[in-house]
Amino acid sequence: METNQQKDERLWRMAKARTGFRNHLMTYLIINAFLWGIWFLTSDNYHGVPWPVWPMLGWGLGLAFQYYNAYHRDTLGDATREYEKLQQEKERGL
Repeated sequence: METNQQKDERLWRMAKARTGFRNHLMTYLIINAFLWGIWFLTSDNYHGVPWPVWPMLGWGLGLAFQYYNAYHRDTLGDATREYEKLQQEKERGL
């Protein structure tokens, strides 16, 4: 079982991860809007794939992983459940 201090530390890490994700998302949106603006103002040829798509895809993939880690990953909970399972097995003599 987690102590209150461990829970507070875990919540603090989760809060920092979520805040970091939101800041990263805002940076992503602003920079990519700027890149699309450059492309729109400087491109004579609007056929084919616009070049701002490539940085959006690469950076967006990294942002998706950061989102998952900030909002959907519970590694400490997984470790706690596994530890409790091993403790129960030990108590039963397995």
